[in-house]
Amino acid sequence: MPKRDDLKSILIIGSGPIIIGQACEFDYSGSQALRSLREDGIETILINSNPATIMTDPVMADHIYLKPLTTKSIIEILKNHPNIDAVLPTMGGQTALNLCIEADEKGIWEDFDVEIIGVDIDAINITEDREKFRELMLKIGVGMAPQATATSFLKGKEIAQEFGFPLVIRASFTLGGAGASIVHDPEKFDGLLSHGLEVSPIHEVMIDKALMGWKEYELELLRDKNDNVVIICAIENMDPMGIHTGDSITVAPTMTLSDRTYQRMRDMAIHMMRSIGDFAGGCNVQFAVSPDEEEEIIAIEINPRVSRSSALASKATGYPIAKIAAKLAIGYSLDELDNQITKSTSALFEPTLDYVIVKIPRWNFDKFEGSDRTLGLQMKSVGEVMGIGRSFQEALHKATQSLEIKRNGLGADGKGYTDYETIIQKLKVPSWDRVFVIYDAIQLGIPLSRIHEITKIDMWFLKQYEELHFLELEISKYTIESLPRELMLEAKQKGFADRQIAHMLDCYESEVHTKRTYSGINRVYKLVDTCAAEFKAMTPYYYSTFEEEIETTDGKRFVANDSEVTDKKKIVVLGSGPNRIGQGIEFDYCCVHGVLAAAECGYETIMINCNPETVSTDFDTADKLYFEPVFWEHIYDIILHEKPEGVIVQLGGQTALKLAEKLDKWGINIIGTSFESLDLAEDRGSFSTLLKDNGIPYPRFGVAETADEALDLADELNFPLLVRPSYVLGGQGMKIVINKEELEAHVVDLLRKIPNNKLLLDHYLDGAIEAEADAICDGEDVYIIGIMEHIEPCGIHSGDSNATLPPFNLGEFVMQQIKDHTHKIALSLNTVGLINIQFAVKDDMVYIIEANPRASRTVPFIAKAYGEPYVNFATKVMLGEKKIKDFDFKPKLDGYAIKQPVFSFNKFPNVNKNLGPEMKSTGESILFIDSLKDDEFYNLYSRRKMYLSK
Repeated sequence: MPKRDDLKSILIIGSGPIIIGQACEFDYSGSQALRSLREDGIETILINSNPATIMTDPVMADHIYLKPLTTKSIIEILKNHPNIDAVLPTMGGQTALNLCIEADEKGIWEDFDVEIIGVDIDAINITEDREKFRELMLKIGVGMAPQATATSFLKGKEIAQEFGFPLVIRASFTLGGAGASIVHDPEKFDGLLSHGLEVSPIHEVMIDKALMGWKEYELELLRDKNDNVVIICAIENMDPMGIHTGDSITVAPTMTLSDRTYQRMRDMAIHMMRSIGDFAGGCNVQFAVSPDEEEEIIAIEINPRVSRSSALASKATGYPIAKIAAKLAIGYSLDELDNQITKSTSALFEPTLDYVIVKIPRWNFDKFEGSDRTLGLQMKSVGEVMGIGRSFQEALHKATQSLEIKRNGLGADGKGYTDYETIIQKLKVPSWDRVFVIYDAIQLGIPLSRIHEITKIDMWFLKQYEELHFLELEISKYTIESLPRELMLEAKQKGFADRQIAHMLDCYESEVHTKRTYSGINRVYKLVDTCAAEFKAMTPYYYSTFEEEIETTDGKRFVANDSEVTDKKKIVVLGSGPNRIGQGIEFDYCCVHGVLAAAECGYETIMINCNPETVSTDFDTADKLYFEPVFWEHIYDIILHEKPEGVIVQLGGQTALKLAEKLDKWGINIIGTSFESLDLAEDRGSFSTLLKDNGIPYPRFGVAETADEALDLADELNFPLLVRPSYVLGGQGMKIVINKEELEAHVVDLLRKIPNNKLLLDHYLDGAIEAEADAICDGEDVYIIGIMEHIEPCGIHSGDSNATLPPFNLGEFVMQQIKDHTHKIALSLNTVGLINIQFAVKDDMVYIIEANPRASRTVPFIAKAYGEPYVNFATKVMLGEKKIKDFDFKPKLDGYAIKQPVFSFNKFPNVNKNLGPEMKSTGESILFIDSLKDDEFYNLYSRRKMYLSK
């Protein structure tokens, strides 16, 4: 029976701003769901307050409400659209579910006769209320760890006395493990119990006996109205129980689980999903398995919605979970739907993988000085990467190469730890770099049994690491000239980068590339096809690997390559890699629009990215997707294979921009602004000369490479000084210093963290107003798409400031200077495409802080505020298809739009929350106000100076 005819208009609740614990994986799910519903002719209404995401773009839904996620907003939408038949709350993470429950408790859905689809309220309540969930699991015969509920401090103390330590405290109705902790000793228990009770909206915690060292697994399920259930993906956590899955390294398919136990786990998961409610949609179930022969299975939790892992599972299997879940919610059954990748099997066909995926989280602890970097039950990562390979080793290497933390993979780069005590301590206390420390430990000769005893990581994974170490030792015996072909091939098949092999052989990366190309060891590209090549897949979604040549009976030798090169004109768009503070989902928005615009201009579009959470890596965004690290070697090989007209680097943030120099050096065409211009804007000395030649003022500055030079400069420039390293994003390492002691300490610290970097010292314009402008330039004309004034004073990073569009108190004289400077700078830099310029305004004089000839964090915000597709226009300008004068610009905005930063400080309770030149916000929301008399604006303006930290 096909879809329901009575559902003609559906409200989808988004997940709001990006926070730690709820990132853009829900924007990806929501975007898929919106497209899925529109395919069926259903009117879609979306509420989401996040301006940075593609989900809130006009192309995604029929009606978009960029409003706060509150029941007040829901009532307003339901009054505007009395025809809404149903609400789908399962695509917006915990935020959407919580809002749905609140609206249900207030009787809003009932008042407006709106049905909840994709889940039922009872299922949400059962899974969130840990006591009810426990009772249900015991009733259906599913094992749980000994646990009890406490709604008071006294009750919590009694439970701890009964169970003994270690214990796990979990707060009810929270997200990303907020309020959860492992307690090993009684001294810390009281404080952590109070915190859990406080954080829970219903002041309830569940206290479990900790299953330390048990293995952790996740299953992604889909169920239709006929009670057909499919398991899309089983994911194994390399890290044992005790680390939040969002902070764990995860692997699919499962590596160390016996088939017998997997079948038991499947049956339990299906039984659990059926028992919590009668709904059609997606579900995520987490289990713990004892690390012994028994393989006892215990249920941890079940989430009746698409989860963080469903985005990962979708990308890992090529099975679009959210898209299918949305179809199931409107009444389709699984056997009526096509598998979108093969187009020849049904959605009831469970994916089979003939490759391995490894997900590694990406942290940003450097932004939170003094933060507790220990990984535990409370999620702390801000993004993630995924590597795809033919083996666990290859996928692990590709994932580590994708992280962008100046590592070239596991080991073999001279950056590992060599001190025994440091390594042992780092193994004992799980932290962000444990994936590398395991390799360091093996290199130092620490036995696998000892590493296993400390970390409880399964021996199978440790032996995989050990094999890599043995291979490195073997290769190091040779020189580039004498290295045998079979060893080079084995190293490449196990994921070692050319740079790592060069490190082992003490030669240049380019020599390794030349030798392997000459030896016929080239990357081949394989399809992600959901069905282990059992059926033909129609979707061009590739990963790279290395294979031995095959010889046919007639003596022909070849390597099987699934990626066929067409003779169409091609454009490569470089993605922005993993999300992090300073480079988030807004650059993914830009990349997606760049791809769509290039397709409109008749190009075949090629996307390269490794972020499993985003829309840019959806299998049908670009004509071809290469799910590969945004890492030079991988990009260069794809370019040699595809031979594109050029590469777009200015949409993928600093990640893509950093590769411009290499592309230029190897003669690859950069679309839009040239490398010379990009480099000129980054080089403070040359850029200042350009400003001087154009008569544009800028704060006095100097460049220092040592602490002595910095101290000499300070006498010349006068305090306060803004100190920053060059070529960084998100204000990394920036600080305002007010005396020589502070200056010396900060410079020494920076040069230790970033050796050989040039440091820029600017005289800081105390009390100045900060403003910024985004513009499109075609080399002849400049169109300013938006000028924003920051509510906070100059000195707080632009990403952490409330930015108001249009400005609210810059006079005509100042505005004219901003416009003139923007035109002059864009043209002097020979900009072709987007440019962002930041200004400091003091005593009616406009100074230039910096210029970035690329897409900026604010472009999506301006596009949403004015209702104009600026990235589309800019891409067509970059490609030379259009000039500024060809566009009919019609921005529309009544009143003001404010870009409001959102912080995740609750994950780091002991951190200094003061704001300064280094960015700390994880996401943003948009607020529309009619006038400056609005209470919200007055509140922001009155607090503007409170956070400035010197």
